[in-house]
Amino acid sequence: MRLIGMLDSPYVRRVAITLRMAGIPFTHEPLSVLREVEAFRAVNPVVKAPTLLTDAGITLMDSTLILAHLAELHPGRARLMPTAPEAHAQACRILGLALAAADKTVQLVYERNLRPEEKRHAPWLDRIEGQLAAAYAELEREVGAQGPWLFGSAPLQPDITAAVVYRFTQNIRNEAVSEVEHPNLAALCARAEALPAFQACPFR
Repeated sequence: MRLIGMLDSPYVRRVAITLRMAGIPFTHEPLSVLREVEAFRAVNPVVKAPTLLTDAGITLMDSTLILAHLAELHPGRARLMPTAPEAHAQACRILGLALAAADKTVQLVYERNLRPEEKRHAPWLDRIEGQLAAAYAELEREVGAQGPWLFGSAPLQPDITAAVVYRFTQNIRNEAVSEVEHPNLAALCARAEALPAFQACPFR
């Protein structure tokens, strides 16, 4: 398998870490969708990260769909979701909040770093900031102070994704996720970043 994309993307990083945790062999090709467009287009004409090329030569994209495929391919190692209905629903809620926070952080990066200042729309930026703050407030409550992991003694996909996204926003918009206001998320992230799979796929 070939995983294409930069590890500074939370979507790429959560797939890479899941592959590591599941012990699925893969090669990582850190192509940027902004700086290496033509090289990325040669792999995937849509130029979307992450892109996963399966052993059968099928090109997959979207981190959630890639993870769903890996779970089907290796259910005993890569499913990484609780099976009880209520716990599964709770895990899906945490994943939804974390991915919403990732999406809003990315939107802010594009709006503030790529759009010319004279073309920025302040009410739209305020809306995104509000959505980001709400996502992290809800996520902080959902994570709670229990530990070490959200659904038992081992990290599952909600732990991986919440930690990866928190680290991403912390690096991009540090003021949005202070450890004082989000101590549970900060503690979860610290535990996750100490894991070998996280250290093998550093944010960069």
